Amino acid sequence: MKMHFEDVLLLGVITASLLVAQNAPAKKKTAVATSNYLEVAITYDALNPSASSGKGFWLQGGGIQAEGHFSHRLGVVADLAGEHTGNMHGSGVGLDMATMTFGPRFAWQPARYRRTALYGQALVGQGKGFNNAFPDASGAASSANGLALKVGGSVNYTLSRGFAMRAIEADWLRT
Repeated sequence: MKMHFEDVLLLGVITASLLVAQNAPAKKKTAVATSNYLEVAITYDALNPSASSGKGFWLQGGGIQAEGHFSHRLGVVADLAGEHTGNMHGSGVGLDMATMTFGPRFAWQPARYRRTALYGQALVGQGKGFNNAFPDASGAASSANGLALKVGGSVNYTLSRGFAMRAIEADWLRT
């Protein structure tokens, strides 16, 4: 079964809704474990998709990540991102890309540095390239969908209760 871009987007919205619903405060006063919470991040993304060929160009954009924590070390994250370039390889031809990925994120907080948290993640989903020429069975198409794999990690630094800054995030993205 082939999933379309819109199907993956709908799946992401449903997953994020379930994460929010699960972590919504209960009406009764009950003891809630502090490890169950929702974390949201707004990110700036810069991608160099041709770093291995020697001819580089940059896609720039942003994204949003929502993570539901099930324990202090394990969470599930949904990552939606979009990037753009107007000049691929100096040709004047642009490229736009959107990715929707989901998967587990593992956290580790060193005992010595309580304000610092290290994360590792392995996400899978779908990528869509558009506003360019992509090969297909009939010759060329203006958009293309494909599997997206994203593996990487980040370092967060807690500034105050409920607010942290992502110092760095580095990911390998395959579409």
